[in-house]
Parts: sequence; structure tokens; C-alpha cells
Amino acid sequence: MLAILLGASVIGLSLGILGSGGSILTVPLLTYVIGRPPKVAIAESLLIVGCIAATGAMRLHREGLIDWPKVGWFGLPSMAGTYLGAMTSQYVSGTTQLAVFAVVMLLASGFMLRPYKPNTITGISVFKLSVVAICVGSVAGFVGVGGGFLIVPALLATAGVSMRQAIGTSLAIIVMQSIVGFSKYSWLFWQSSELPYDWLLIAVMAGVGAVGSVFGVRLAAALPQHQLKRGFGALLVVMGLSIFFSAIGGI
Repeated sequence: MLAILLGASVIGLSLGILGSGGSILTVPLLTYVIGRPPKVAIAESLLIVGCIAATGAMRLHREGLIDWPKVGWFGLPSMAGTYLGAMTSQYVSGTTQLAVFAVVMLLASGFMLRPYKPNTITGISVFKLSVVAICVGSVAGFVGVGGGFLIVPALLATAGVSMRQAIGTSLAIIVMQSIVGFSKYSWLFWQSSELPYDWLLIAVMAGVGAVGSVFGVRLAAALPQHQLKRGFGALLVVMGLSIFFSAIGGI
């Protein structure tokens, strides 16, 4: 239980401070620490992270740090991508999904380790934003990540927002993706006559993580974002390699 509480707290802090990283930690925690089956862990991760992200998003909304038009431009196409990713997951094994997840984790580490440069974009391509959103959503649905580590850089690169706005906008988009992804996985489970969720576990992790996200949002303005991202990126490299070789061994 201690591992669950600590893990959920770190997940919430990560989402609150960086606007990303929640599912990157949730899936390994559920799979390797708690022992949930990979496909179930991916579905539960989407619901847990969606609840945590919603808490952080509400606080940042009150501070005016969510760009709602861009939530729509990015969030709606990403929901379509999430649906496609979750639908595709039924054709591969859970172990294969974990291997892909590990690759995504290593890609995420690249985004985290990359130095942040203030955005100087003056024009926004809605088409480009939509294409990126569909790709990010597909990844989110297939491997059960909220996609914040992809959403934040994508918003910075294509939407002309500040880092703090990107974090808040990312949290709102993660909620949208999580709703679609979890619903699709639940439908697939229901078709096989089972809903194998541990609702108590979900509630505990979502609740503790939500508290962590509130503290994370408060800390975000005071903590050095660049150093935090680099440290988190280094952690993802280690975890990603471990999960990849473990999954490859099981395929």
C-alpha cells in the first residue's frame, strides 16, 4: 500500500508541475509493482490519470492558464486518435503494448532532456495542430498514456503558447483523451463479458494523485522547470530500457 500511495503522489506531482509524465509512471506502477495485467493496467491508467489531470486543470483554469480554443483545436482531433489507438490495441498482446510503451517512454525522455526554448511563433496552423493531435491521441490510446510529454512540446512548437499555458492546456486535453480511451477499453472488455477493474485501487490512486497535482501546480511557479525535466528525463531512460527488455523477453 505504501508503494501505491507514494507512486500516486509522484504521478500527481508530475502532472501538476510538468503537465505530463503521469501515465508514463502509472502503467509501470500498476503492471510491475501491483501486478495488474498489461491491458487492464493501461485502461486503469487512463482513468486514474484523467481524474488527476482534471483536478490540476480546474486549478489552472482559475488562474487563467488554459487556452480553451486550443484545447478544442488539439483536444477534439486527439480524441479521435485516442479512439483509433484503443481500437487497434485489441489486435496485439499486452506484452507487445508494453514494448511499444517502453519505446514511447524513451521518446518521452528525449523531450524531457531537450532544453526548453521560449516560443516565438506568431502564426498558428490549425491543420498542423490537428495532425499532430491525431498522432498524439493514437499513441495515448494504444499504450495508455495521457500524452502530456507529447502534448506540451507540440503546443509549444505549433500553438504559440507559453510553458505555463502549455501545461494547463495539456491537462485539459489529457482529460479528453482519457475519457475516450477508457470508454473504448471498457467497451472491449465488456464485449468479452468482463470489466476487470479494481475500483478501490483506482479511487485510491486517483484521490492521492489529485492531492499531489494540487501541490504540483502550486510548486510549478517556484521550481526550476528545466532541471526538473532533465531529472525526469533521465529517470525515463532507465525505466524505459528496463521495461523494453522485460517486454521483449516476454514476446
